[in-house]
Amino acid sequence: MAAVVTFLRRLSTITPLKGVLQRYPTCIRTMSGAVPQGVSERLWSLGKLNHVAIAVPNLENATALYRDVMGAKVSEVTPLPEHGVYTVFVELGNTKLELLHPLGEKSPIEGFLKKNAAGGIHHICIEVDNITEAVKQLTSSHIRALNPEPKIGAHGKPVVFLHPKDCNGVLLELEEA
Repeated sequence: MAAVVTFLRRLSTITPLKGVLQRYPTCIRTMSGAVPQGVSERLWSLGKLNHVAIAVPNLENATALYRDVMGAKVSEVTPLPEHGVYTVFVELGNTKLELLHPLGEKSPIEGFLKKNAAGGIHHICIEVDNITEAVKQLTSSHIRALNPEPKIGAHGKPVVFLHPKDCNGVLLELEEA
């Protein structure tokens, strides 16, 4: 948890991110703080920051930036038709960037890029040890899941997205560790 907060504090010094990330710790506290009234104990816990996802209008150019200019190790392009995206992961030591590009007309990334033509941060993914219990407890705390039933994500593990309106304007992805 401390690593996530430290990471977010460092990110908050980047001018375009200040408004988004200043609101982010409140949602973290909501998810990791006191157990809601009527719930006897927490049956899940937050883990580490898994990745920050960036929607990109040109996947080839974005991949080349991180691989060729910055010297990062990048994955192969992976199509995920069930999520409507192509993904490339950029290794950063203790976390990753996920580059997202639209796949198909109904891609959520297509809509994001229509509003943000240059691309930008799409979501932040945090690991949890029990995604089913996390969703139960979060929904009982009035935090909506966009997909209440976990889907299999890019890492082959169950994922759930939390509504940004309930998480201070940030789209959060929870991934079972």
